Amino acid sequence: MLSIDPKEIPTAKLQGYLQGAIGPRPIAFASTLDKNNVPNLSPFSFFNVFSANPPILVFSPARRVRNNTIKHTLINAELNREVVINVVNYDIVQQTSLSSTEYADGVNEFEKAGLTMEPSDVVKPFRVKESPVQFECKVNDIIAMGAEGGAGNLILCEVVKLHVDEAILDENGAVDQKKIDLVSRMGGNWYSRANQGLFEVEKPLTTLGIGVDNIPDFIKECGVFNGNDLGKLGNVEVLPNKDEIEQFINEDFEIKAILSSDDTDKKYDSAKQHLDNGDVLKAWKVLLAEKNF
Repeated sequence: MLSIDPKEIPTAKLQGYLQGAIGPRPIAFASTLDKNNVPNLSPFSFFNVFSANPPILVFSPARRVRNNTIKHTLINAELNREVVINVVNYDIVQQTSLSSTEYADGVNEFEKAGLTMEPSDVVKPFRVKESPVQFECKVNDIIAMGAEGGAGNLILCEVVKLHVDEAILDENGAVDQKKIDLVSRMGGNWYSRANQGLFEVEKPLTTLGIGVDNIPDFIKECGVFNGNDLGKLGNVEVLPNKDEIEQFINEDFEIKAILSSDDTDKKYDSAKQHLDNGDVLKAWKVLLAEKNF
């Protein structure tokens, strides 16, 4: 048995142990507004429900370990004292992950992630329309756990209105755990899907994805790709160039035949297959070749 004194190891390593051992953790997909009323959207896995009367949810945007800076969500919650917490199911997990990219201040993550801003009824921050359950909240208190990198900030949120997609309810009006298809965070890149178990999502910490908003309309409007597919496509930092696309086509006779045909559906299906196999760059090469060659 490895015995560890938390004070004797780097915070990043301690955080790895904590996140790897304590899970699965539900995800608070938190929507806030900045000082200029620009929407901000970010996921947090230090989250849970702690009371029903009053209904209290708590999540924690921790100070960044590497440079001890604080996150936009915390700044906005302190300023406006309002937040919408959206739950995350499998249908939006890739877009949720993409929204965790550290875009610059003032960037709207709804647009980057390709998610829909739905007006709230009581609070000002927007809801995520694609989320199956959305909680409009007032911030009752914010408790700082420390001033060093890795320190949490407990945001105590009182639910003032909730919205539930009727499609996830059973015949008795209760939330059907299979229909809601929730996902949760584990350690590293790992997630857990309530219906099926573990799966992996590449975490966009060291890259700045182009975002769903920069995916060409002909791709978004073709009807083949779902939100998770668009999230994967939007998580690349650089698109393949013309030479890379030509080399790919010349080396793959099957794709060359598909691209030379007039069957657009086969081209999109090929890109979709590459996405399902985890090869996002090949998917992009097929899609861009479809438009340019």
